[in-house]
Amino acid sequence: MSTALTSRYLSSLTDIDPSIWNALCGTDYPFLRHEFLLALEQSGCTGEGCGWDPCHLLLEDEAGQVVCCMPLYARNNSWGEYVFDWAWADAYSRHGLDYYPKLVTAIPFTPCAGPRLGMASGADTVALRQAVLMAVKERARALDASGWHLLFPDACERERLTDPQLLLRSGSQYQWFNRGYADFEAFLASLNSRKRKNLRKERAHVAGQGFHFRILEGPEISSDDWQRFYTFYASTYHVRGRRPYLIPGLFLNLGAAMPQQLMLVLVDAGEECVAGALFFKGSDTLYGRYWGAAADYQFLHFETCYYQGIDYCIRHGLGRFDSGAQGEHKIQRGFEPVPTWSLHWIGDSRFRDAIARFVSEEARHQEQYRAHAASFLPFRQEP
Repeated sequence: MSTALTSRYLSSLTDIDPSIWNALCGTDYPFLRHEFLLALEQSGCTGEGCGWDPCHLLLEDEAGQVVCCMPLYARNNSWGEYVFDWAWADAYSRHGLDYYPKLVTAIPFTPCAGPRLGMASGADTVALRQAVLMAVKERARALDASGWHLLFPDACERERLTDPQLLLRSGSQYQWFNRGYADFEAFLASLNSRKRKNLRKERAHVAGQGFHFRILEGPEISSDDWQRFYTFYASTYHVRGRRPYLIPGLFLNLGAAMPQQLMLVLVDAGEECVAGALFFKGSDTLYGRYWGAAADYQFLHFETCYYQGIDYCIRHGLGRFDSGAQGEHKIQRGFEPVPTWSLHWIGDSRFRDAIARFVSEEARHQEQYRAHAASFLPFRQEP
């Protein structure tokens, strides 16, 4: 492959053939798919005026073939990223400097680790990494951006992108791992008696309220189901006086574009649907993403978002359940603390040095936190 690469930027994903993007990125990880990112754009969740202005990066060889692609957004705020840099922005402001715009490589509103670059088979990853860095610096200069931030790369991508120019930041999430459980009871049997009793009590309480759970996959999800689910999703923001990140058309678009990777759990109470949770599927991972309910029902969130997901993983042989950001309450339900990562290029050397010290100290605290959190896991101790 030629090492003479040319960068090009896309203001819309309609400017690249979906088959080219997906051939480079793959389709198992649902959130890097052309269909997912385009659905965000076409539904109005991203795009000009949304705070997520697309300038997706393509690298082309001398023959004009795309050999690398990467989602890239110019941002004027940090909402919907889940890697919090508000303090960095405040520090810039206190010194009379602009932190925004900044460049971000991320899946909007999606704190799920995964690949962030699509590369051609057999590509020279070192050469491409350097070309990506040169390209984002070029774009940052053109936009007068303060830096570039690549959020939630998976372990493979993090190692592939390691570079002295990039600061590595760590965080923590909670994920469930399938240890070859035959069924949900086998998972419960792996817990200590007190936690096992608590989980059974929660599930019994939900069952006693007469809720019925419907598992809908792909084409089984109707437009009425999507509209009903959006009402539940939006309510989780409205109760906090906030506007939902996502708008109604997104779910309909996703249902049409990539149904094979969607699973919706709807909860009925008699003839009325009262709650729902949306999951995305990879070949070995279930991703829990959105949830909402018509009212506050005790333990229903845990059952719908966690226990139904665990049960689905066991029945379908999925090895991992990524339930998204935050939630220490997940620990006692068998979700283990795991590290998350982000990579940061800061243009101003003075702030780069200060931020480097910050992320180094933060990493030590995060490692200590995960070790402490793991001590509260509910699993039985082997003699």
